Amino acid sequence: MLNLIFPSLLLLLLPFLSKNFWSMSIMSLMFISFLSLTNLFSADLSYSSLSPLFMNDQMSSTLITLTLWISALMIMSSNSVFYNKNNNSLFIFYVLSLSLILIISFSVSNFLNFYIMFESSLIPTLLLILGWGYQPERLQAGMYLMLYTICASLPLLLSLMILNSNNGHLSMIIPSTFSILPSLSSLESLWWFMTICAFMVKMPLYIVHLWLPKAHVEAPIAGSMILAGILLKLGGYGLIRLSMFYPNLMFNSSPMWNSIALWGAFITSMICLRQTDIKSLIAYSSVGHMALVVLGISLNSTWGWQGALIMMIAHGLCSSCLFSLANMTYESTHTRSMFLTKGLLSLSPTLSLWWFILSISNMAAPPSINLFGEISLILSAIWASPWYMLPIGLCSFLAAAYSLFLFTSVNHGSSPKFLNPISALSSHFNSIVLFHAAPIFLLITSPILISSWI
Repeated sequence: MLNLIFPSLLLLLLPFLSKNFWSMSIMSLMFISFLSLTNLFSADLSYSSLSPLFMNDQMSSTLITLTLWISALMIMSSNSVFYNKNNNSLFIFYVLSLSLILIISFSVSNFLNFYIMFESSLIPTLLLILGWGYQPERLQAGMYLMLYTICASLPLLLSLMILNSNNGHLSMIIPSTFSILPSLSSLESLWWFMTICAFMVKMPLYIVHLWLPKAHVEAPIAGSMILAGILLKLGGYGLIRLSMFYPNLMFNSSPMWNSIALWGAFITSMICLRQTDIKSLIAYSSVGHMALVVLGISLNSTWGWQGALIMMIAHGLCSSCLFSLANMTYESTHTRSMFLTKGLLSLSPTLSLWWFILSISNMAAPPSINLFGEISLILSAIWASPWYMLPIGLCSFLAAAYSLFLFTSVNHGSSPKFLNPISALSSHFNSIVLFHAAPIFLLITSPILISSWI
């Protein structure tokens, strides 16, 4: 793991040492992401490297590669910051810091270290929102982000302290002596709720999701991309790691979590159909997709856990690209309103083509990796109980409905008089979308790369 952490650490000096730090940051992050691919092709499908501080299996390797890839693309998408010379070096420093924190989060072999990195990721995210957000309401969005995540994380810290006093370690590798205090055996459900509450807020689960749309709408494009692409996956990653140690507790509490998740997916899908803000619609769709991840993890089946990871990877790439497309549209039309953004098909056919490709990926149409993830999750849910068929089918239908609603609202219809024909997209913008879309459609040819970790 040090072969990824050390280069990422050295990158923090780049904004202050080089004049070409913007392009060099992008190239360096992409190079390190290709370097991290070597871990995915490791012959050992279990833990490929262990140390007192770090570990590396295929789940963490996949998420680290995704982190580095999205970090490079979010810098590419933030051209407005570069051209306006809006504290460029500080912006790159925050992005690289967040990337390093996330790499360490997915690499540590100790739950306490994971908790520290889990909380540390909030600081650069908050600074990106407050420093480069678009409107004064970003202060309220930052407050919501901190309030929800920190308050939910305090019970997790208490839970980890209890476990450490009982076992003498908080290792993610040694499950044999990892047990609850005997005095808490009658309060197992309450203890488990305290433990995973932080991850449910981070994902986020419906009811505790209100911070997400606010943060997305007020964040700059870089903040939205890293938030949707990586930060939500921290919750899923932590939940999977804990579920490995306590499968019975997770399975026993699954009816409650699954009911909230599926009901939340239905409600947020209906909210998406009523949205007028492009970024807000994409943000609410994340709640529905991550609800399926909660469903897969809580069922404690191999297919469920594999499907959860595939869905996290697919959603990370797809939602990040949708936010990037929303930003490209905003920079051309200067509005995020779906009432005012009409007729892109005649104004910019290339942009409309990308909107169509990513919209059908968002609704899990073939041949995207989203389809493979949804099939795995649906089959694992039906194996657990046939009663899951109706709500999951309804959520899948509504996902298709709001994805097509997003595409048709933005691209069809007569364009407003104040919009001029948009010149052909530069190769820069096409490259950003292509670098998102290529993994979505190429991974379906070899899904074993991200599904054989268990």
